[in-house]
Amino acid sequence: MKKLILIFLVINFTALGFGSWLMKNGPQTDWYLNLNKAPWTPPGWVFGAAWTLIMICFSIYMSYLYKQIPTTTILGLFTFQFLLNVGWNFIFFNKHLILIGLICIILLTFLIGFFLTKYYPVLKQKSLLILPYFVWLIIATSLNAYIVINN
Repeated sequence: MKKLILIFLVINFTALGFGSWLMKNGPQTDWYLNLNKAPWTPPGWVFGAAWTLIMICFSIYMSYLYKQIPTTTILGLFTFQFLLNVGWNFIFFNKHLILIGLICIILLTFLIGFFLTKYYPVLKQKSLLILPYFVWLIIATSLNAYIVINN
């Protein structure tokens, strides 16, 4: 089990690193700083803290899930999650395609919601490990939607 957790930690934190690289300092650019952002937008440091907690919990969640259901379907869903998560950074911050970014983050939110509900019967209370990811995506989706509507 420890080996699975380590593998998912490496993959998930690689995704965070890759996503940050694709942003090209997006949150510090004039483009982003001049956007009309939601009043509930948290300070920048919250994003790093949130994503660190989310990826730790998600790595443990995926380890339990893959141990219970070691299928290509689980790995395929995980890969799709990886691509949507990393892709959003590039779409939103690098290309400034805020509507396409919104579509991407909505898909990611639904996918994490799918994980939460579909595999709850298998993982029971361990499903709580994916809850921070789901809640954060709801908040992030609202932030992205606000930017689409108000810019």
